[in-house]
Amino acid sequence: MSSETSSTSGPTTSTTNEPTTAGPTTNEPTTVGPTTETTTTTATTDTGGMTTEPPDTTTETPDTTTGAGDDSTLCASQAEGLFFPPDAIWYQDASNDPVAPDSDAITAWMVQNAPPNGWGTGTMRIDFSITAVDAPAGTEKRAYALDNDYYYSPDCDVAPIPLPPGGVVEDYPQELPPADSFEGYDCSGYDDGADCHMIVVSRSEQRLYEVYHATLDAQSDQFTAGCLALWDTSKTYDLDGRGQQCTSADAAGFPIAPLLFSAEEIEAGEINHAIRFILPNSMIRAKKYVAPATHGTNTTGPMTSIPYGGHMRLRADYPIETLSPGAQVIAKALQKYGMYMSDGGNIALTAQSDVLGCATWADVGVDAFSLEDLKATDFEVIDHGPTMDVTYECERTPIME
Repeated sequence: MSSETSSTSGPTTSTTNEPTTAGPTTNEPTTVGPTTETTTTTATTDTGGMTTEPPDTTTETPDTTTGAGDDSTLCASQAEGLFFPPDAIWYQDASNDPVAPDSDAITAWMVQNAPPNGWGTGTMRIDFSITAVDAPAGTEKRAYALDNDYYYSPDCDVAPIPLPPGGVVEDYPQELPPADSFEGYDCSGYDDGADCHMIVVSRSEQRLYEVYHATLDAQSDQFTAGCLALWDTSKTYDLDGRGQQCTSADAAGFPIAPLLFSAEEIEAGEINHAIRFILPNSMIRAKKYVAPATHGTNTTGPMTSIPYGGHMRLRADYPIETLSPGAQVIAKALQKYGMYMSDGGNIALTAQSDVLGCATWADVGVDAFSLEDLKATDFEVIDHGPTMDVTYECERTPIME
């Protein structure tokens, strides 16, 4: 996947390799970190969004099921414990939630628009390009230079990021990843506008660091990043998320990590959360989003397309026994928790890379085509109320440390 946005704020992806032109007009990077204050000169006072304060990490008996604790022996996977509190929206049983009135019209249009099955590549495929990195307690934090073309104010945070040795960044700007993918924090497609998502899970801090467009140059050791979304994993966010009209490392304003499914979860036999899915910009309702999304982009889909934040659930009567064992685990999660429309792009479902995992996708028998038989019409769109217009009028105070 690569980056493209024609909006004035927020990341989105598409199938082209054109770099984004959104963000401040200056191109000189600004170094950010604990002592840098100049990066908030354009920030507005938070009058309608939510500001995340640094968490209290003095808990004497950590509970890893809610994201707390020293994670030095954990994989960055929700098989070892949920990233957010269990009442977060990503973990809610949606199997009996009401269906949207236009559900049939949306799913029928998807199949008609993107035959044979209604997804960005025609058939449902799984992308394994995003990696979550576990940061043990005490990991040194790194300041970084802002990539102003990918920094959106006041949507993005500017706190230093813990980067444990041996971690990796998403490196998937081509249809097939380059041979040296996942060999460090250096994103080979960075200069060509690749997404280069960097995700760091710090259970001991109760923080989730998610960056859109980041790289750590292997030769110069220069750390450069675009939009950081810092999440407090001890907190149950309401429908305002990090702020209405505010983006994150995903265009819908969602956190990415709690929506990724992992090989460890397949191995354990269950996925206990909703799943991230994406569609091309032309298949996303034009300039609209629906709760729990907080942001959208300059999309071009008709009223019969799904908006950003759209929530789809696999029908209860789908014959999942026809799928492979590993695919059945994913399908059961799609029936119980569903999947949220999170970003723009072609490859529908997003799984977590196994490069740093405690299990591999080969071990659990899941590959890019394990769910290729699923059609959009095998899903129902869940009713989350009226859509909202995309205005990009984000109001929040960026987190500095």
